[in-house]
Amino acid sequence: MTDTVSTDADAPDAPPPNPNDVHLTINGKAVVAQKGEMIIKAADDNDEYIPRFCYYNRMDPVGMCRMCLCEVDSGRGPQLVATCMVPVAPDMKVEVNSPTSKRAQEGMIELLLANHPLDCPVCDKGGECPLQDQSFSHGPGESRYVEEKRHFEKPIPISDLVFLDRERCILCDRCTRFADEVAGDALIHFTHRGNSTQVNTFPDEPFSSYFSGNTVQICPVGALTAKPYRFKARPWDLAEIESTCTTCSVGCRIVVQSSRDEVVRYLGVDSEPVNWSWLCDKGRFGYEATNSPDRLTVPLVRTDDELSPTTWNEGLAAAAALINEAIAAGGPSSVAVLGGANGTNEDAFAWAQLATQVIGTPNVYPQFGDGLPAAVLALPRATITETVAASTIVLLGPDLKEELGVLYLRLRDAVVRGHKRIIELTPKQTGLSRYAWRSIGYEPGTQVAAMSQTLADADVAAQLSSGPVVVVVGRANLAESAEFTVAALDLLLARYPDAKVLPAFRRGNVVGALQVGMQPGEGGKHTLGMLEDAVAGRLQCLVLLGADPLRDHPDSDLTRQAMASVPRIIAIDTFLSDSSRLAQVVLPAAAAGEKSGSHTNIEGRVSRVSQRVTPRGTARPDWMIAVELGMELGTDLGYATVEEITDAIAASVPAHAGITAEALAAHPDGIIAAPPTRHGPIATSGLVAPDRNSYDFRLVVGRKMFDRGVNTTRSPSLTPLAVPATVHVHPLDLERIGARDGAEVKVSGVRGTLVLAVSPDPTVLRGTAWVPFNQPGANVGDLIDCTAPVIDVRIETL
Repeated sequence: MTDTVSTDADAPDAPPPNPNDVHLTINGKAVVAQKGEMIIKAADDNDEYIPRFCYYNRMDPVGMCRMCLCEVDSGRGPQLVATCMVPVAPDMKVEVNSPTSKRAQEGMIELLLANHPLDCPVCDKGGECPLQDQSFSHGPGESRYVEEKRHFEKPIPISDLVFLDRERCILCDRCTRFADEVAGDALIHFTHRGNSTQVNTFPDEPFSSYFSGNTVQICPVGALTAKPYRFKARPWDLAEIESTCTTCSVGCRIVVQSSRDEVVRYLGVDSEPVNWSWLCDKGRFGYEATNSPDRLTVPLVRTDDELSPTTWNEGLAAAAALINEAIAAGGPSSVAVLGGANGTNEDAFAWAQLATQVIGTPNVYPQFGDGLPAAVLALPRATITETVAASTIVLLGPDLKEELGVLYLRLRDAVVRGHKRIIELTPKQTGLSRYAWRSIGYEPGTQVAAMSQTLADADVAAQLSSGPVVVVVGRANLAESAEFTVAALDLLLARYPDAKVLPAFRRGNVVGALQVGMQPGEGGKHTLGMLEDAVAGRLQCLVLLGADPLRDHPDSDLTRQAMASVPRIIAIDTFLSDSSRLAQVVLPAAAAGEKSGSHTNIEGRVSRVSQRVTPRGTARPDWMIAVELGMELGTDLGYATVEEITDAIAASVPAHAGITAEALAAHPDGIIAAPPTRHGPIATSGLVAPDRNSYDFRLVVGRKMFDRGVNTTRSPSLTPLAVPATVHVHPLDLERIGARDGAEVKVSGVRGTLVLAVSPDPTVLRGTAWVPFNQPGANVGDLIDCTAPVIDVRIETL
């Protein structure tokens, strides 16, 4: 037998070295970093901790606190450098724990504590405070300063949600950088000079940012505290679990924290593909609704014209009896199930099976006439990561800052720091308009013409051809037909077939509900058809899954007629709403934080929703109510746990293949559920908007982040943030009307007349009037006819 000697020539070719690799040593350990990275990041990536206060990985470094001083030898001898400001270099040697480094770090701690109050026992940050922790781990142990510390009035409210204690502030610049760099709301900044330097807001300008709660989370001391959490619990008393925020359809990753079986705080998780640890204030503080004393806790059945408490057995039996009566009176198709977008995928799947397989109705739908056709979800879909990396982002939808706040932050970052280009088509300027490369305003009903003119621009055509294109598409105006937006999208995709789509559907789990089966079957109706059937007497029973059509559906007149005409209504909800008060049976549902399952966001990412507290009273998860109601109707759906439903979805829904409960547990950032894609235009009827009378205004109806929705109205800290309904017109149009700012005017349309305060707004196009939807005060839905292509109104002084 002959031994075979291998030679270098026999070995496979080694991969070429990465030109961006930088080799250095940290605390004697050889590591590899990337060119341009700061030393502190290279240390973090290699499990070497460098103390810091001002450094935050999602913001630009500023070197304010100097706590990260370390001894670094880059070839010219060791010297102290701020590691958050110095990039790595070849053969660099970093010593975090050398005697010189330790003396510098101890000195910084001593200086920071010179004026910092030692009030840890009464500070909300105590127990999770980086300054407290690093005083123990890197501090000198005692201070040489005996002088009086500086004092300020404290705490002072800088917004409705955030309190500032200036004595505790260490001037790390985190909050001010977040407000400026990330949120774009530079409403908090340094004031005064030298030893008097402090963080504060400008006079008469509160920190009214939709993202103010993030500054509380990233503050390394107790200088900024959140009003809803102040003095509620200590960190060591909290139990926590990672979950997904279901307030909107972005699907931000969160930590749900509870104390004494009550949700007390949400914290953002740094999920790379989704939210980067950021949360909007509506999502962060909306947990207060879960703790509301107004929650439904027991089933209610209508007796003697009022809803009375009853047992679950009697409530389920009454609901089953109503469904059987409806089937006997009008057949299975006379039953409709509306809603399901606020629950989990498992809730929607169980109810879809109950509706289609047990009841036998094809009338199932989770949207309320305020979205786009489900066919949009079948277009080639982009992820959020692909969207922010695209050369061109086309916005054909709502104001993302108002409706999908964290998606707004990601797109703003793509423009400001990633130098991407946004082309926006909008009926009213949005939060992203000032960052857009092109912002094209259009009058409602003219999207196709606006899109055609935009695509004919040579510069725009060159930009769209320069690289990947993603279209963020949604419903920008509730007072016009969705067909105009779909037709404009078809035109763009016909010209650029390789473009991908990110659907800006706003409701929490509407994408998941549609994907797992909450869609009309053969001959089934969407929401408009259900309401029209109700008015015509063809609908015998309406099941509301967390739905309040009297507030949610844009056409208020049609909805009122429909709700008054349906002889049988069953509501599954967390609160008594305007719609559920009309029901014959109301069943209490578990709220966010009280149930487990999964959630699908706008990009199709399926992530876990986790239970942290016990459901209030006898409330139950929606899927469990569906299973038990099915048994009352004579069919066992066969599910005993939520994990069984998750696995059933994975086995029966093609887009969710392989997304089992076990797989979700192994992927905390979620798994993309990619539905089969289709190419080609979405069918439209060729709707044409009529010409506008020059005396009239074309109505634009959009949404604000804080409205009369459940999360806002049932959260005491958020309720004051919902502004009253006001009609906004361009300042030159206000002169034409002859009214002054704040005066009441009469707004008249075909459907009716409202009296609203008028406000000049340069972001509104000439000839249009913008009114926010579902705000306190007059209901703009009284002016909307959802069967009309557009709505024109006349505005007159009183």
